[in-house]
Amino acid sequence: MSEELTGRPGPAGPPRIALNRPDELDAERARLYEEIAGGPRRGQSSVVPLTDGDGRLLGPFAVMLLAPRVGSAVQAVGAALRFDRSLTERSRELAILTVAAHRRSEFEWLAHESAALATGLRAGQLQVLLDGGMPPDLDAADEVVVRTVRRLSVDGTLDDEGFGEAVSALGTEALATLVWLVGYYGMLATALATFRPPLAADPAG
Repeated sequence: MSEELTGRPGPAGPPRIALNRPDELDAERARLYEEIAGGPRRGQSSVVPLTDGDGRLLGPFAVMLLAPRVGSAVQAVGAALRFDRSLTERSRELAILTVAAHRRSEFEWLAHESAALATGLRAGQLQVLLDGGMPPDLDAADEVVVRTVRRLSVDGTLDDEGFGEAVSALGTEALATLVWLVGYYGMLATALATFRPPLAADPAG
């Protein structure tokens, strides 16, 4: 019998914005739409959802359309983090889900749960992560990733011990990438909690 998560972060409340079809966008927002939906993320859209069946951008991508000039810069940072190779795919997805669990961000968790499972992580491990524990059977580097992300999320920094552990296990470049990743996904969690775009299955969208 396959493992299943027994709980996930729930919605913060009813949607505050609607999702827009591509034909409803003005020229500036249409350009941003193409940057997101037609850019490098397109190849991973089956793992991390970008659009619904009507082509409407989902989650934080829908929020980026609200202020398209800033949204363009934000999505570029996200694309750089998504395809950077300083962290392994498993480490990156663990880090994202650790932020999502800390922030109780429903969309971030749902969007990246499948991507994490695709790296070989098990549903039971993700449940432990969601519950605030350390997932069993992680390698030493991934345990450091989870601890580091939690320290950054709670304290906004690393003490000398945490910094030394992270540099020793991951290297300075990977730690720098991890710090930017925590900031980026924390920012997305704030945007999602503020604007509450509907999930793809939500009839309000």
